[in-house]
Amino acid sequence: MSFTQKYAEWFRRILPSPFSIAILLTLFTLILTLFISDKSPAILLFDWQEGLWSSSLLAFAFQMMLMLVLGHTLALSSFFDKLISWLVKPITTTAKAAAIVTFATIIVAFINWGLGLIFGAILARKLGESFTRKQLPLNYPLIGAAGYVGLMVWHGGLSGSALTKVAESGHLQVISKNASLPEAIYYGDTVFSSMNISAFLLLLVLIPLTFYYLGTRVKSQIPEIKTAFINTPENKNLEGAERIDQSQIFSKTIGILLVAFAAFLALSYEGPSLGFITPNYINFSLLALCLLLHSSFTSFLSAVEDAITGSSGILIQFPLYFGILALMQSGGLIELVSNWFIEVSNTTTLPLFTFFSAGLVNIFVPSGGGQWAIQGPIILEAATKLGVPLPKMILALAYGDQLTNMLQPFWALPLLSITGLKAKDILPYTLVLFLLGFLIFVGVLLLF
Repeated sequence: MSFTQKYAEWFRRILPSPFSIAILLTLFTLILTLFISDKSPAILLFDWQEGLWSSSLLAFAFQMMLMLVLGHTLALSSFFDKLISWLVKPITTTAKAAAIVTFATIIVAFINWGLGLIFGAILARKLGESFTRKQLPLNYPLIGAAGYVGLMVWHGGLSGSALTKVAESGHLQVISKNASLPEAIYYGDTVFSSMNISAFLLLLVLIPLTFYYLGTRVKSQIPEIKTAFINTPENKNLEGAERIDQSQIFSKTIGILLVAFAAFLALSYEGPSLGFITPNYINFSLLALCLLLHSSFTSFLSAVEDAITGSSGILIQFPLYFGILALMQSGGLIELVSNWFIEVSNTTTLPLFTFFSAGLVNIFVPSGGGQWAIQGPIILEAATKLGVPLPKMILALAYGDQLTNMLQPFWALPLLSITGLKAKDILPYTLVLFLLGFLIFVGVLLLF
């Protein structure tokens, strides 16, 4: 058995489902708080139960679900289907294919992580189909790994869970209970900071170059990928109001109006730099684009049905993470862990320790939003006490979370389903992505 096969098998054996992990983490946190807290077990259980249904945090979960579903739905639109076909047509070598897939997927994932994940998967699949028709050699697993690269970029982008939530007024106080924190931390200090833009540009340049080089070195063969046919709703014998559902003119008119209103909201905003970019604004813009770029309401709703299954983990797991957060706050665990971070860190090493710990936590909690709910309050408390800039700490968490997606294949499941590949096929190349990303993220955390 090869190293990658052993690696994939090891992950399968030691890691149960994310839901099981969330249950085990809940039990572990409860036991730990029972030892360190003066509160009775009954009070801790009541605090946990109330935390499950925190209205502000449940709104956060719903926002993240919509962000994933709408991004996925947008990737299934006729516009992106034509864009992907246009990108694929002139590509005739594995090296060019690997470079273009990584470059395009990084850009799209920076805009929205759900869009980037499905876009990269469909692009890889279309390339496999194209090379099959042309009878050209292709290293299909390399291209599949290239389509997964967006999950190493997303949390530092416009849809990053931590970055979108801290830009929302009052969220910092909700999650940390620390009145000294600012009202919000806007995109001008996180997504579009000099550190994050530097990291993004380095990824955008170095990853396609690395994958181009890999494409010239790896063995390729003619793939056998059958063309996937997308079922489109029937539009024959429409009667009465059914015509509205399949009217291109009506759906695109509504889409244009919503896109125009989203642009008006952005242009008329007079608050802090890029303060208008919140989870609600992002979801509104995604909805507008979905309606504009799908051929009809029927096409849009059909894509939503395909996309919504991918959000089931958020729906059922996030309340458990919120319960863990409530236990940590009630039992004093947040203060205990943050004080430990302060004792072993200084202003230089704290962002690095946050980066490493976020990478480790992501292996067990493969959800940026869930991880922010658990780890966010700890890093906010430690950063405040040590005087480390909050935007840098939040980005350090984001970098660690997204990097180990290249080791933890949980979010690769949609890509594997679309491409027909297995985790062991892409893992050798995602390990290369991990090593390259590690150097880039540690470098920018030390330099800025």
